[in-house]
Amino acid sequence: MTSFGDLLGPQPTLLPGDDEAESALLNHEAPEAVAAAHPTASIAWAYLAEAALESGATITAYAYARTGYHRGLDQLRRNGWKGFGPVPYSHEPNRGFLRCVAVLAKAARDINERDEYARCLDLLEDCDPKAAEALGLG
Repeated sequence: MTSFGDLLGPQPTLLPGDDEAESALLNHEAPEAVAAAHPTASIAWAYLAEAALESGATITAYAYARTGYHRGLDQLRRNGWKGFGPVPYSHEPNRGFLRCVAVLAKAARDINERDEYARCLDLLEDCDPKAAEALGLG
């Protein structure tokens, strides 16, 4: 049984994470430097996207979030995800990807890109029904 109660659905995808990138960010290294050193780490792109959105740089946030989203999709696919199925928010290494999807949704909403906003919300719901609320989209 999956963590979301679907007996026939795929098992949750649990990303391995990037210990070096996560450690660097927790030690307050500049997210730009971390993203440059670890470009496949969605968590670095999430930090950049969130900071850009918070500062009002919506287009920059959108671009950072889109990059982290695509890097996360690559990781998910390498770890068995087929484009659907649980990606639990409770699993810390999944959060970089999910945070990027949330910022992408917020930036899309802010530039009135309704279709992208809806797709991002649907993706968060499909990944983990609790993710959108946890990421400020509830």
